[in-house]
Amino acid sequence: MKVDLGDLNAFVAVARAGGFREGARASGSSASFLSEAVRRLETQLGVRLFNRTTRSVVPTEAGKGLLERLGPALIEVESALDVVNRFRDRPAGTLRLNVPVSAARLVLPSIIPAFLAAYPDIRLEVITEESFVDVLAAGCDAGIRYDERLEQDMIAVPIGPRFQRFAVAASPAYLDCHGRPQHPSELLGHACILGRFSSGAMTTPWEFERGGEVLRVDCTGPLIVRLGGATDLAVDAAIAGTGIVYLFEDWLRPFLDSGALEPILEPWWQRFSGPFLYYPGRRLVPAPLRAFIDFVRVSAQRA
Repeated sequence: MKVDLGDLNAFVAVARAGGFREGARASGSSASFLSEAVRRLETQLGVRLFNRTTRSVVPTEAGKGLLERLGPALIEVESALDVVNRFRDRPAGTLRLNVPVSAARLVLPSIIPAFLAAYPDIRLEVITEESFVDVLAAGCDAGIRYDERLEQDMIAVPIGPRFQRFAVAASPAYLDCHGRPQHPSELLGHACILGRFSSGAMTTPWEFERGGEVLRVDCTGPLIVRLGGATDLAVDAAIAGTGIVYLFEDWLRPFLDSGALEPILEPWWQRFSGPFLYYPGRRLVPAPLRAFIDFVRVSAQRA
């Protein structure tokens, strides 16, 4: 059966984006074009690929099965076509990165503008996601995660600061009212603002370290936020006096410097290694990704 590659790409765009309008925005085409392509593909295959309602577009079982097998295959097709890039004066094409919100906020802003200025023929797409994903199955070329969440068959390249810390802070008004903890164990008597990953796992216990001693404190509090999109809500709530926040030091630094938040237990702030750019080692590296890897390495040497 001969199926049009463009129709398959349209199907993947709609399935990943969760709708025709969303898929059109992500792929740079129109919703009507994607709708017609999917309808044509369903007719040719003889099965329904999406369950459509006025509010949602969800893959059927057949659609899920096709997407699972098709995503990696299309990436391999793109890799094969990318060989042509080697004959160009400068790399071109799309680079898709899957990163946590913390990396999008704290790591990429110092890299991306200069990279895109150096490679004007590359189009960069950044997808934020907190859970670890199979970058190929997700339709991405590479991702950014921390070393404890990297799989063994991945190639990892250091990106961004090589060391970071988790900071603990609260508003001066909260601390004036409830007291200033002098030891991590005293957090058990305070209102702590907690986070939840998309997997359902919580950010508690909070970890602290001093002089080789590591402590884990099972904190509780009145507010739990979904990490990623709602992280700023945790910070805003801490500034408003709701409780104590535990987050990347770099994320809280502007508020610490301004005095909106006051640092707590700073001698106990845990230090950990910085993030890595990772990508599968079992496939040809696309030219846009190779350019980005080289750019990251050179930037690290200059830092």
